[in-house]
Amino acid sequence: MAAIEQDSDRFSLGQLWFDKRYRAVVMQILVVAGVCLFVAYIAVNAVQNLEALGKTFGFNFLWAPSSYDINQSLIAYNSRDTHFRAGVVGLINTGLIAVGGCIFATILGFIFGVLRLSSNWLINRIVYCYIEFIRNVPVLVQILLWHGVIISTLPSPRQALTATEGIYLSNRGFYVPAPIVEDAFIVVVIAFFAAIAGVVAFRRWAKKHQEATGQIYPVLSISFAAIIGLPVIAFFLAGMPLTLDAPELRGFNFQGGMVLRPEFTALWFALSVYTSAFIAEIVRSGIQAVSHGQTEAAFALGIRPNWTMRLIVIPQALRVIVPPLTSQYLNLTKNSSLAIAIGYMDLVATLGGITLNQTGKEMECMMIVLLIYLSISLTISAFMNWYNRRIALVER
Repeated sequence: MAAIEQDSDRFSLGQLWFDKRYRAVVMQILVVAGVCLFVAYIAVNAVQNLEALGKTFGFNFLWAPSSYDINQSLIAYNSRDTHFRAGVVGLINTGLIAVGGCIFATILGFIFGVLRLSSNWLINRIVYCYIEFIRNVPVLVQILLWHGVIISTLPSPRQALTATEGIYLSNRGFYVPAPIVEDAFIVVVIAFFAAIAGVVAFRRWAKKHQEATGQIYPVLSISFAAIIGLPVIAFFLAGMPLTLDAPELRGFNFQGGMVLRPEFTALWFALSVYTSAFIAEIVRSGIQAVSHGQTEAAFALGIRPNWTMRLIVIPQALRVIVPPLTSQYLNLTKNSSLAIAIGYMDLVATLGGITLNQTGKEMECMMIVLLIYLSISLTISAFMNWYNRRIALVER
């Protein structure tokens, strides 16, 4: 009997395929090996083709002078800087559009999503028409439309619209005074982060107090007052360590101050409006997924409609809203690459456009652009997945 059991436990090559314990592992190893061989084949083929064209593969071009200007830069940049710095400027401009667009699109989407469920027939129909129109017009057309509207309808810098001294609106951009901070401004920054920490602690305490006693505190209004009020108080106590550099009309354009270019404004607004139409439908479906009995129970307890929506319906609807909302954030970020159509200098326009044409490093530039967009998308997905797990229903 011992000999028979020993023979049955003896390993044979046939078990790698016929034994399900080994077959799954073998299949995974073969798939990984196949992918690695395919990638290696593509890399070798690309290097051979580059050599046939008399080109080399490398990233030394990133440290050569870029020799081109960028119309909007949040960091110091001029044409004598390297292609690497130009790429960093383009990446920051892409991030500015992505972050600003996601925030504005979320606000618009939630507003229109709630209004889409309004009992007022006129409001309901207007929002419905808005959503259907925006969703069915290509986003590139909307970007070109808003850019054309801004350029053609706003006056030239000499006839710029102004509400007060130092603030001007023209077809060259929206000019406002630029803040110049002093060393003591660090006190205001510390006060701001201290206010945020205090608000987080207060929200947690207010939630526990509500669960224990049923008493509800105006957390939202107190949070806004703390986040705004504490830095303002610190600003005056520190001796107002901030001055303003106002723009002035010199020649045919304004000099000094800060400016929002028409390209940025058109791209940001068009992407936000386009994405908000999809978010509105996600919000509407999420709210409708919550049982109407929840609302009826809240009304029976005397809870006001706005509190019912904010404290009962929306928290439950978020579990339905967040997963598809992640896809919309990813779409908005990737759609920002259409900025090159109106001359906004983002990552695609800098590294994937001018730098590529000047250096002839098509393979290297596209690899960098693809890896950066992949990293941004994976970061957004990771954050939204974390948030989705955080708000998930915990079973007891």
